[in-house]
Amino acid sequence: MSDRCILLPALMVLSLAACSREAPQALGTLEWDRVTLPAPASERIVQIDVREGQQVAAGASLMQLERTYGDAQLQALQAQATQSSAALLELHNGARSEDIAQARAALASAQAQARESQAYYARLQPLGARQLVAASALDLARAAAQSAQAEVRRSQAALDELLHGSRVEQVAQGEAALASAQASVSGQAVLLDKLALVAPRAGRVDSLPYKLGSQPAIGAPLVVLLVGDAPYARVYLPQALRNRLKVGDALQVQLEGQGGEQVYQGQVRMIRSEPVFTPYFALTGQDAERLSYLAEISLGKDAAGLPVGAPLKVLADDGQ
Repeated sequence: MSDRCILLPALMVLSLAACSREAPQALGTLEWDRVTLPAPASERIVQIDVREGQQVAAGASLMQLERTYGDAQLQALQAQATQSSAALLELHNGARSEDIAQARAALASAQAQARESQAYYARLQPLGARQLVAASALDLARAAAQSAQAEVRRSQAALDELLHGSRVEQVAQGEAALASAQASVSGQAVLLDKLALVAPRAGRVDSLPYKLGSQPAIGAPLVVLLVGDAPYARVYLPQALRNRLKVGDALQVQLEGQGGEQVYQGQVRMIRSEPVFTPYFALTGQDAERLSYLAEISLGKDAAGLPVGAPLKVLADDGQ
């Protein structure tokens, strides 16, 4: 048998294998953009205004959390702000006339006491020089006179402090304390507003994880909305397709099980640069060892009625 006779069957086998090899496919699911509303505080759910699957407009009431504790916190913060405002006003107004009069009277009393102590000490000095009084008595009189003079200086300083008013630094501290208290009030008011959950965008209620009377933790998802005018296809592109596509390219997608009839036009809006392992629903044949790239394909409004999570595939140029 010649080499040519051996080569022909081998070429036929390779040709049949090449023909039977399936074209690379991009598989995925139908998704919507999701908006999750977390719990702003760990409060009990007292009212639910929507149901799962309901279409809601932007600003529509979704859920109400209990605000008893939040209202009490707001009142306490408002009282602190009022206190800080009064303290700042007192710093601006300075001392009361009654306090100044009291300081003047204290200074006058100290001055009178100082004059008396100084006169007594002056009378004892000649007697001490002639040793007619004990030295200890003279020392006590001198100390009393000095103490009285110190009391005069202290009273004078207290009166000057009242007359000069508050320092600039004290006023600045009072203003900062008031601003902090007012900010706390504003923050608490914003938190109370968030206890009444409203739809940030028009959409459809996809999930209500908690029931009436539940008390979810802070940050727990309370409402999940599906938003946007149309869904998108989240697909995994094999390497062979990833190299041929870029953001903005037009593609066709088809839901699995529709019999090859209905196709939907789409446009690539995102392709991840980092590969991921092929998802479980594409682990067939040679795809089991192939990396894929996550991509999103925007669809038109004609796909708005399709079920969320439905499996789909991207059609190749030949419609297969």
